[in-house]
This record gives sequence, C-alpha cells and structure tokens, in this order.
Amino acid sequence: MEALLSSFLLVGLGEIGDKTQLLSLALILKFRKPWPILAGVLVATLLNHGVSVWFGDWLAGAIPGDWLRWILGISFIGLGLWMLIPDDDEKVDDDPRFGPFLTALVLFFIAEIGDKTQLATIALAVQFQDQFWPVLGGSTLGMIAANLPVIWLAHQFGGDKLETWAHRISAGLFIGFGVFALLG
Repeated sequence: MEALLSSFLLVGLGEIGDKTQLLSLALILKFRKPWPILAGVLVATLLNHGVSVWFGDWLAGAIPGDWLRWILGISFIGLGLWMLIPDDDEKVDDDPRFGPFLTALVLFFIAEIGDKTQLATIALAVQFQDQFWPVLGGSTLGMIAANLPVIWLAHQFGGDKLETWAHRISAGLFIGFGVFALLG
C-alpha cells in the first residue's frame, strides 16, 4: 500500500503544472473529445510507466544497496530541484493526421520520455523493489488524477499563482523523499 500511495502522491503532485497538463489542455481545446483523449493518456502512461517500473526493478537488483540509497536520495533531491524549473508548452499540430485517441497516445508517450515523472517512477520502482503493480498503479492513477481536471475543466484551471505553488509543493515532496532516502 505504501508503494501505491507514494507513487500516486509523487506523480500526481509532480504532474501539476507539468508540460503534459499543458498538452492535455491543448488536446481538449483542439478536439473537444474528453473520453478518447483520456483513454490515450491512460494507455500512453501505462506503456511509459510500465517500462519505467520494469527498468527501476532491474536497477534495484543490479546496483549494490549502499550505492542505491545514495543514487535514490540524490535523484529525488535532483527531481525536486527540477520541479522548480517551469516546463515549456507542448505544441499540438494544427492539422493532425489522427483522431484524438491516437494523437493523445503518441504525443503523451513522447512527452513523458525523460520527463521528471518518468524518472520519478523509475526511482519509486527502485525504492519499492519487486512491487511492480503498486508502483505502476499509483503512478498511473497520479497521472490521471492530475490530467483529468484539465481535460474536463480546462477553462477553469490555470493561473500562474496556483501553478507556482503546485511546483513548490511538488519540489518540497521530492526533496523530502530524497533526504529520507539518504538518511536510510
């Protein structure tokens, strides 16, 4: 349960104000079809985070425990500091070749490659070794929880002040997890 809740919390809060939320906003404004966009986000997240959790599990078995604690702690602190840097807007092609589902799936999958939440998912899989499904489930639910309000209530969400505080809270959580990992 700890792996599920930690993954949900870190990814969900880490996504607030992220470029993938901006991508969700652009997609809903372009297509006006929330269900196919949400389905594309879900499938892309399951694929991307599934590979991330698998890689994190592999890393946990391949790296000695003492090194792993330091790598994990420094990674979380680095992700926390990275959260303080605003993301660039994702662009959506004005003339998409595919419908909302496939466009959302492809763009979301690509946007998540190397993103802080993908790296956080890898770090969570390392921390919660051999808990593939709870980490994948938590990170996927966190991603959906962060993007669902944007998809359905895009016109009501936003504002620089809310986004700034969301980044600060997320950064604090990542740094806290990093310090906690370093202290053992």
